[in-house]
Amino acid sequence: MSPIELERLCRVACALAREAGQAILDVYDSEFAVEHKEDRSPLTAADIASHRVIVAGLERLAPQLPVLSEESAEIPYLERARWTRYWLVDPLDGTREFVKRNGEFTVNIALIDQCRPVLGVVQAPVTGELWFAWAGGGAFGQSDIRSETRRLRTRPRANPLIVPGSRSHGSEREAQLLSRVGPYDKLPLGSSLKFCRIAEGAADLYLRLGPTSEWDTAAAQCVLEQAGGGVIDLAGLPLRCNARESLLNGDFIAFGDPATDWARLFA
Repeated sequence: MSPIELERLCRVACALAREAGQAILDVYDSEFAVEHKEDRSPLTAADIASHRVIVAGLERLAPQLPVLSEESAEIPYLERARWTRYWLVDPLDGTREFVKRNGEFTVNIALIDQCRPVLGVVQAPVTGELWFAWAGGGAFGQSDIRSETRRLRTRPRANPLIVPGSRSHGSEREAQLLSRVGPYDKLPLGSSLKFCRIAEGAADLYLRLGPTSEWDTAAAQCVLEQAGGGVIDLAGLPLRCNARESLLNGDFIAFGDPATDWARLFA
């Protein structure tokens, strides 16, 4: 798929993300109930409302492309394995942050081609911020819908490092590994916002130990890669999507400065 076609799809996906973000805010500003899935992760009406907006819009935009969403993830691997190109969506990344009402949640839309994210859109409903990228086109951001679009670039490794980390996760092993990087300051942050802060040059490194789902990371991975950084596993290989039956990622490193051998540092 050409960069021109990817840009066209990306512009529409940005509009869909904003529309989904508004659907989320409609619930956020109300008294909402919280249910729990089988894995005990929370589910709200906002997740479902955003899912419906995005899936309907993507089916209109590119009816030939399958859509895999967190809220419709029961598609068997035998079917998924035949896909070479598809949409991967997290309608509300950071539902725990949504429930806490701290604003740190996002809408994530990615286009996957040959197991790699080639288009990514991340939108923060509360602030109105938007980050988007496509392969061959670069990465961009907007502070809100009225602001000018700016090109995103990661920064050289800072001293001390700014290390965004989850408000909902963390471990002693993570602290031990981070001690290898030298001085650093933690930045508690939810959802895909961690990747986006690195992409815009406001942070340096996000180390994630423990499972995440592919829809949690794919859109922001594309943004970060196109901004000059990367998202790799602890062996140094870029994260891939739909490469096996499980939709869970392993441990990974999201970084801004490609001049550092991060995988070797954490080996």
